[in-house]
Amino acid sequence: MRTLVKRNLRLYFRDKAGVFFSLLGVFVIIGLYLLFLGDVMKSQFRVIAGGGYLVDTWIMAGVIAVTPITTVLGAMGHMVEDQRWKISKDFLASPIKRSTLAGGYVIGSFIIGLVLTVITVVLAEIYIVLNGGELLTATGLARVLAIVLLDALAATFALFFMVSFFRSVNAYSTASTLVGTLIGFLTGIYIPMGSLPTAVRTVIKVFPPAHAAMLLRRVMMEPAEKTAFAHAPASALDNFRLTMGVSFDIQGTIVSWWQSTLYLLCVSILFFLLSLWKISRKQV
Repeated sequence: MRTLVKRNLRLYFRDKAGVFFSLLGVFVIIGLYLLFLGDVMKSQFRVIAGGGYLVDTWIMAGVIAVTPITTVLGAMGHMVEDQRWKISKDFLASPIKRSTLAGGYVIGSFIIGLVLTVITVVLAEIYIVLNGGELLTATGLARVLAIVLLDALAATFALFFMVSFFRSVNAYSTASTLVGTLIGFLTGIYIPMGSLPTAVRTVIKVFPPAHAAMLLRRVMMEPAEKTAFAHAPASALDNFRLTMGVSFDIQGTIVSWWQSTLYLLCVSILFFLLSLWKISRKQV
């Protein structure tokens, strides 16, 4: 399996265009933010102390949350290519087990998603500091990395199960385009949750990466919130969190951090079991 993982890592990072396009969704979000979204949002918080810092941490937390999705999906492209060119059949004609072959794709994609997301965390922190913000504390950074690990794990199993149904590069490319286009909306990055219709907010609340984004925002925005809402009533901070997707309200109850963490773990386990079922049916 180690050889298969190394092969998939080399194939991914050797294809510079593939790496770029797997990060395209992230680049689009950052580009929109730098061009006009950032100015529009910051203009709403100019009267608040540290408003720019608050908005920067909000957007960067969202960017970090979606990076595992786009990068893992890009890494899964080699599985589709191997099926297209019958390379997977060549592997299976050897003593390699089907589970070992699938494990090579899963572990390789997970490593790719994790590494690129950690790099994104570093770049996000540099951007925040250069714009007048503060570095995360050691504890805060550890919490962010733990959330990233869980986010990458859930993304890997869910996307492996999804991509295993594709038998053509065109179908895979179409799905990648749709995911890259919608991911910003489904994590509440382009438009804050408070400005969205109720039905859309409901969809976001059941979308697993949105919970990862919420957890990251709680950690990364905490120092900025202390500055911005130092002299404001607690209700003002609560309303802000609900509007910006820093907290989720489900039937009048605020979702706690451990509930979102448990939800991501359940999603990971569910798609892991579904992937095992798919492999057992010899369809991967």
